[in-house]
Amino acid sequence: MTDHRITELDSGVRIVTEAMPSVRSVSLGYWIGTGSRHEGEPEAGLSHLIEHLLFKGSDKYASVEIDQIFDTMGAELNAGTGKESTSLYARVIDAHLPDAFDVMSEMVWQPAFRDVDAEREVILEEIAMYEDDPQDKVFDVLGEAVFGDHPLGRAIIGRADVVAGTPVDAIRAFHATRYVPRNVVIAAAGAVDHDALVELAAARVPGSDPAHPLAEAPQPVATQLPARVRFERKDTEQYHVCIGGLGLARDDERRFVLRVLDTIFGGTSSSRLFQEVREQRGLAYAVSSFTGQYADTGQVGLYLGTRPDNLAPALEVVARELERLRRDPASDDELARAKENLKGRVVLSLESTGARMNRLGSHILGDVPLLSVDEVIAGIDAVTREDLLALAGELFAPERLSAAGIGPDADTFNAAVAPLAPGDQAVAA
Repeated sequence: MTDHRITELDSGVRIVTEAMPSVRSVSLGYWIGTGSRHEGEPEAGLSHLIEHLLFKGSDKYASVEIDQIFDTMGAELNAGTGKESTSLYARVIDAHLPDAFDVMSEMVWQPAFRDVDAEREVILEEIAMYEDDPQDKVFDVLGEAVFGDHPLGRAIIGRADVVAGTPVDAIRAFHATRYVPRNVVIAAAGAVDHDALVELAAARVPGSDPAHPLAEAPQPVATQLPARVRFERKDTEQYHVCIGGLGLARDDERRFVLRVLDTIFGGTSSSRLFQEVREQRGLAYAVSSFTGQYADTGQVGLYLGTRPDNLAPALEVVARELERLRRDPASDDELARAKENLKGRVVLSLESTGARMNRLGSHILGDVPLLSVDEVIAGIDAVTREDLLALAGELFAPERLSAAGIGPDADTFNAAVAPLAPGDQAVAA
């Protein structure tokens, strides 16, 4: 993890690599600094739509040719859109890296925006599928409760009216202000030669025009936001519930403390939530805690899905566990077990070229320091019970917690969640 190299071209694009001499594969990724957070309300979903349209071909390659080239190489090609970034990534054997890089560069820099209406229909089906999956959607309902009308509170997938109605010229203009070299990182890990990749990039990355307009900087997030309760009525067999609030920014020095706290609270099968809610009482099949980090803020939370008869008992247990977390966040055994779990996961992830490439691309794009394994382990080992106590008291204070739910009845949800989240009463949508 310390053997990485970074080069910035005159255009502003950054190339970061990590050589792994023991493998024959390369994970290659284009990381673009645009996501749902960078969209105005009339643009909600354009980052996701463009991610799809990258696969529809360029002037050089038709869509089917892209599929055929990667199939011939026995390679994997995929993409993803997040709150603050979009990525296009592939895993190929080293001999095919130049060909893969050429095709991916065409996709990123020169999309033809062909067959746009057909791809709109694909995404509208994806949105319909998302609406039918309350276990996923409830996380976005929580995002709305925590962040309100800030773009971080919107679903990455976008709004159907934006996806269906945005003209192609507006889509092209959105791409032109975000897919620029200064806003892009090229990352690779595995059997890669840094200088050779830089040479490929120098030949394929367009020049940067200082006068070219860039998208405006994303809207900052207030350090304090009101707690809210949000509910969507749906005829489901379970209530799907999330409780959470603001967390830590991705460069916050306390991020190691939060990782340990999350592991103890609900991040593993031996965690408090899993044991108390599922194993001891059988009140839920799925229950866990989670965290998310962004440039200037973050999110913490928990999820559970349970039948109507179990909703109130399950949330009573959650309320007790939240109070215990604030009062007594870890025993000596819990702290030691969580640290070893995290250290093991860090080391095991090093066996994956994809995980290393993701780390390189996301960290450089987000201006987060690339730490060595020893530095990461030292950060985990340095976490104390006092650190956990202070952070749990701050992030999980009752007045900071918002709640989200999807299920058949708002009144039932409001009554069950009231002891946990003091925000306004949920309004059934």
